[in-house]
Amino acid sequence: MGCSLLLPIVPSQFATRITGRTVVLSTNFCRGYRQVRLCLTSASGTSRSGRTVSELLDRKWMLPDPRVIINEISFKPGHPGEPLSAPSFSNVTYGRQFSDINSNGYSFYVIRDDLLHPILNGNKARKLDAIMPVLQDNSVTHVVSCGGSQSAHASAVAMACSERGIRPHLLLRGEQPEVPTGYNLITLMFGDVTYIPRSKYAHREEMFRMHAGIVASSDGSVVWLDDLFERSLNDYSPGNGYLDENESWRASLNGAEKDMRKVVVIGEGAGNVAGLLGVVRLVKYLSEHDVTRNEQNVTLVVDAGTGTTAVGLAIGAMCFGLPWKIVAVMLAETIKGYKKKEKMLINDFKRISGLNKLEPRLNGLQDGIVHWVERIQPRRFGRVLKGEVDMCRQVARQTGILLDPIYTLAAWEQAACLCRSEEENGSNVIMLHTGGTMNMFGLAQRFKPHFHELTSDFTN
Repeated sequence: MGCSLLLPIVPSQFATRITGRTVVLSTNFCRGYRQVRLCLTSASGTSRSGRTVSELLDRKWMLPDPRVIINEISFKPGHPGEPLSAPSFSNVTYGRQFSDINSNGYSFYVIRDDLLHPILNGNKARKLDAIMPVLQDNSVTHVVSCGGSQSAHASAVAMACSERGIRPHLLLRGEQPEVPTGYNLITLMFGDVTYIPRSKYAHREEMFRMHAGIVASSDGSVVWLDDLFERSLNDYSPGNGYLDENESWRASLNGAEKDMRKVVVIGEGAGNVAGLLGVVRLVKYLSEHDVTRNEQNVTLVVDAGTGTTAVGLAIGAMCFGLPWKIVAVMLAETIKGYKKKEKMLINDFKRISGLNKLEPRLNGLQDGIVHWVERIQPRRFGRVLKGEVDMCRQVARQTGILLDPIYTLAAWEQAACLCRSEEENGSNVIMLHTGGTMNMFGLAQRFKPHFHELTSDFTN
């Protein structure tokens, strides 16, 4: 299987051999800049296969260490028949206990990925973990990505790229806020922002092609992240980078491209196979943690936006032979849409990674590897219900953990409910905190009545 890259201007067609590979280049014009499609195949006509998980993870990473703090949360449910908002929580990690906790109490764990970095944290950091080194090793100069006005992904891309001298261009859905705040403000500070009307944003591929072409200008190149990522996996050898100097497509251009723009397109939420490896790396770390090391029954709960993180966790569990149950709370798509995304990511991961051992483990799993569930109180994506902001405040005051009502509160509620039923089966319930808490600033602008309720309740 070959991969496709869009490169700068070169002679319209030629073929040559470079260290056992056949390189075929062809060009065509697109919106004022030339797209050059590079197809690379090995001498046998197939990509490198049969690699092990250890080989796949033996690479450069953005995060210097996959380790993360894990908190244990105890809670005592309300009286029978009371809603979930009734229980009391306590973060027992630091020795804080209920004064009257008894045998009716329950507990679950929280993976504190929200503490990885003040801004670049949560599943956004995990998905960029393997991506950023690939961009650096291929001398990428510009990145184009997209998201909502308060997109945590967009701000993470903007900051990660700026740190590494890569210029980020973010396409944000909708209108510019009157006062930028939260992730919108962070994105504006670190990246070049263009606001896209919702009607045009709905056609992502066309939107990307147009804006990436503008960024590339007349003599630049554009490549989609998955294409570049597949190339990096096929050519990577530990310690030597992804593209050997003598084998690099850049070498074939006689250095003429040094001042050209090299633009990479990263899809919304990094919701593609390139975003999976960092999540698989997290699973490896978790499998060696005291909370899970000797546990056969683990239920891992995560909120699902694009669904990429949930699929990455499930693939990681399959890679390491872990009998873990991955529960994903659906927020932005129907179950049909999520299952379609799951199947696509699994197929892409098997094809690109070359992990043959996954095939037998996936056989017979007709229902997929992720348990997709509805939110406890379903609603249209992006809506906040009465009492949810106050629930986030209650959790923050009792545990020191900040949630947001759109994403992480959904996973928290699910974990609290599951630990009561899973306890009978002896299963550890673990919630992955996906970060995104700065989204609260944007929500305070959109849902002012919910935040007006947060009046001081101080009494003498």
